[in-house]
This record gives sequence, structure tokens and C-alpha cells, in this order.
Amino acid sequence: MSVQAVVPVHKYSQAQLTTAFADLIASSGPYDHQLLERFHANTGVKSRHLALPLERYAQLADFDQSNDAFIEVAVELGAEAVTRAVQAAGLRPEDVDLVLSTTITGLAVPSIEARIAGRVGLRDDVKRLPLVGLGCAAGAAGIGRMHDYLLGHPREVAVLLAVELCSLTVQRGDRSVPNLVASGLFGDGAAAVVAVGNEHGETSGVVADGVAHPRVVDGRSRLYPDTQQAMGWHVGASGLSIVLGAEVPDLVRRHVSDDVDAFLAGHGLTRADIAWWVCHPGGPKVVEALRDTLDLPPEALALTWDSLERIGNLSSASVLHILADTLTLRPPPPDSYGIAMAMGPGFALELVLLQA
Repeated sequence: MSVQAVVPVHKYSQAQLTTAFADLIASSGPYDHQLLERFHANTGVKSRHLALPLERYAQLADFDQSNDAFIEVAVELGAEAVTRAVQAAGLRPEDVDLVLSTTITGLAVPSIEARIAGRVGLRDDVKRLPLVGLGCAAGAAGIGRMHDYLLGHPREVAVLLAVELCSLTVQRGDRSVPNLVASGLFGDGAAAVVAVGNEHGETSGVVADGVAHPRVVDGRSRLYPDTQQAMGWHVGASGLSIVLGAEVPDLVRRHVSDDVDAFLAGHGLTRADIAWWVCHPGGPKVVEALRDTLDLPPEALALTWDSLERIGNLSSASVLHILADTLTLRPPPPDSYGIAMAMGPGFALELVLLQA
């Protein structure tokens, strides 16, 4: 498995973004600016990359213009991520048999993977599977579904593409707490994963450049009943308005440890057997809830905290960015087990068991 992560070139400090988004949010009238500053400061984010230059956001008049910008930038970033991931796997674009794509921050029909297919050189008979509605969980879910496909097609090559441009969803004039929090937490970026079936060739181990290429052992999905209002989007005339409930950290504490333990037990493992953790940076309270409920040492989530600080929460692409960081900055020991996990709308949990 090969993972490549990319971000837009437009990078800004959190202080710059707080000022800029304050002007957008205040467009409908006065509000508590100190509250916005406090929310932004509490996200743990120090800088983010944006799809557009900062001054462009005030010029986006409506959802139509924002979505057009989403498609343009998503195609550029998506093409770059897929090209780099295929090359890093030692393959060619024409080797790809299936491409999955996921995004929750814009609408595109044809979908993003169709728009980049000719640009990157995918075959005209490549199978496509857009994943919609999984939100932040989609990066982990996509790896799981890719693995499921390759079990049935062991000689084939699959690609997962996640592109999220969260900055284009910030609602102008919306002074609600979820919008204020989201405007300080979420960033923009993309990532791609290339995996091959077990009859295609070598799928795990450490290559000469020192980058680990783990194999997927299994995936597990968990959908919690009566939690649909915890996280998601309200889709209206102004576009995508975030739904973000305060109960999310409590849901993590209530459910995640039992589900992780049950998943591992099915493979004869316990948490003590997991040498590396790849956890989605949902926000400081969510990361702290994961740490507490899984009883993890500080170093287990160091790359999650670092990613949150450097680039913010990238929705579905975040867990893939942290996976890329793990494989390059802290290559797992040979044969060691790791867990990739992310939560999203549903409320749902996605788990992937990996082995180096």
C-alpha cells in the first residue's frame, strides 16, 4: 500500500484566518468576536492550507461560485495526489482497475475521479466508485472498502482518493456555534492510497527508501443508533451548513474502546498488540476522548496532534495524511500491527487493522 498526501499552496496562520473569517461571519450584523477568537484558539490549530487565496473568499457570492471553485481545485489536488501515489507504488496509471473517491465538501457530477481520469492516464474501462456521505470517516472506510474489493479481485490494483476543501463550506453571516468552531478547525487537502491484491505482488514490508508499505488485514464499520444529529450537513440554499454536536466526545468515550477491543479480539489481538495508532484529528476534545477511552500513551497520538496543529482537520483526508506521516516519519517495525480509525456522520466509527 502506498499513501501520498497533498495540500494547497495557500498557507495561513490561525490568526490570519480568524481575522478573515470574522469579517465573513460578521457580514449579517454584530456578533461576539471574542467568542470566535476563543473557539479558534481552542482548536489546537496553528496554521491551515486553503483552496483559494484568502482574499478570494469575500468574493464568493453564493454556493454556485463556491462549488465551482471546489470542482476546479479538487480536480487539481486530486490529480496530483493520485499521480504521486501511483508513482510511489511503482505502478503506472493504466495499471489501476478500480478508483474510489470520497468528498463531503462539494458536489460534482461527474464525480471527481471521473474528471481526473483522462488527466492522470487512467484506462477508459477503469471501475469507479464515488463514496458520499461518510464525512470524516470516509478515509478509513475507503481503505476498508478497497480491501474488500481486492479480496475478490486479488490480481487487481485499486486507488482511493479523498479530497476535502472545507474552507469553501464556511457559511457567511452564520453566527451559530458549529459554524464558528468549524471556521477555526477545518482545513483543505487531499490524499490518495494505492493498494494491490495479494496475487498481484508484494503488498507489505519496508522498501529501500525506508517508507513502510503495510498490508490491510481487515476493516470494521460501526453505526450507532439514534445519533444522526451528532454530525453532518444541513443542505440548504446557501450550501452546506455544518451540524456538529457537543455530544461527539461523549460518544467516543462511550463506544470506541469496546468496539476496538471486539474488532481486535476477532483476530486474536488486544490493544497491547497494537504498535502504532493512526487516529483522525476530530478536534482536541475528540482526540483527548480517544486517548482516555483507549488508555493510550502520549506518543501514540503525537502525529495526530501534530497534524491538527499544522494543517487542521481535513475531514476524510486527515486520517490518510496521518497514515502518510506515520509511514514516512515513524516507519512501523516489520510485522507490527497498527490501527487506522476515524469517526463521521451516522454517528459512525470506521476501523482498519494494518500490518507492516
